Amino acid sequence: MLDAAFAALGDPVRRAIVSRLAHSDATVGELAEPFDLTQQAISHHVAVLRRCGLVEQRREGTRRPCRLRADQLALLRSWIDEQRRIWDDRLDALEEHLR
Repeated sequence: MLDAAFAALGDPVRRAIVSRLAHSDATVGELAEPFDLTQQAISHHVAVLRRCGLVEQRREGTRRPCRLRADQLALLRSWIDEQRRIWDDRLDALEEHLR
């Protein structure tokens, strides 16, 4: 999941979609509004985010709103936080060694 999620977030359009969905659910049409892209292109980006588990879509009548999966973002954050702790410890050790 981590590899696919980080790969998906490597694209600026997908990062913008995630940022938009952090505020509220949105349809593909609503997600497409700020971009100079077709709804089909936005649908492709949403599909990538769905495959890696960061976004889910549900059916509400004729609407298919997208929702950010905060639980999956929490997994990414947990991994990043662990890496930060490791590097903080290494840098603290280096600082102590240099003193």
